[in-house]
Amino acid sequence: MSVTPEIDKRSVDAQAASWFSHNRNTPSRAARKAFDQWLQAPEHARAYTQFEQLWADLAALKALNKPVALVRRQPRYWRPALSAAAALLCALLVGNLGAPASGYQQHLTTHSHDAQTLELPDGSRLSVNANTRLRIDFDSERRMIHLDQGQLYIDVAPDKERPLFVDAGAAKVRVVGTGFDLRRGQHETVLSVAHGMVALDTPGEDRDPAMLGARQRATYDLARGSLSWQTLSDQEVADWRNGHVSFRNRELASLVDELSLYRPQAVVLADAALAGYKVSGNLDINDPDALLNALPALLPVKTVALADGRLRIERRSK
Repeated sequence: MSVTPEIDKRSVDAQAASWFSHNRNTPSRAARKAFDQWLQAPEHARAYTQFEQLWADLAALKALNKPVALVRRQPRYWRPALSAAAALLCALLVGNLGAPASGYQQHLTTHSHDAQTLELPDGSRLSVNANTRLRIDFDSERRMIHLDQGQLYIDVAPDKERPLFVDAGAAKVRVVGTGFDLRRGQHETVLSVAHGMVALDTPGEDRDPAMLGARQRATYDLARGSLSWQTLSDQEVADWRNGHVSFRNRELASLVDELSLYRPQAVVLADAALAGYKVSGNLDINDPDALLNALPALLPVKTVALADGRLRIERRSK
């Protein structure tokens, strides 16, 4: 059995991410020796140090999320069932009291076939996919984006004094300077890294944050609480910006979750067993129904148009 982690030879950031995760699990003597050899290269040492900083910043962020004793005389200002995400956001706001008033806030909503790209005041470049809702809140200490629904790609301008966080509900992302794609769907959250390094935290799960380098993708299944990994090509990261999404051996449930970005009405599965069906193909984001019409030729299913505009995928009888 190999003592070293599987690493992407094409990407120093991916190697650093793999080594960092591997070293969190009490590596063997042989693994430590292999890591020491890898660390000799200056670019390796720099990348690994950046991951250590990411980890330290996440620890500080988690400390903000610890429960705070309530003042008994002011119960009306608190509610007993705050979610983890809400607690995090409140802590961030409290931490910023007294900060300079100058900042940047924006609410952005897109609709079907309405992707947008904009330059942010810090120099970051943000692309927003269709049917997406997000809020941007930058101040003197941190840059925060709240992804309430949908998908974004951002090339983050480096600023070590002001890290950028993305709050996607059950998942949190932390970066300094990198390019990554994040999709928040109804059933999964998907993070894909183009370059640099990204930390993905799922506070509701009993596991360490995932560290991703270039051309790595992590998919967080909200129902199962599972985290799966995939290696991508350069062209696959945020390929929706070019009008097409390519996929291979993809679970039907995941594909349906993404299709919701491009149709005004939902696509539903009639049978939960259909969720695990694997499919490969290409999605034209301007004509999502073309893929749905082709599904019966790819899988033993049929599509049924419902009166309310939704489309139901059913098992095809033999």
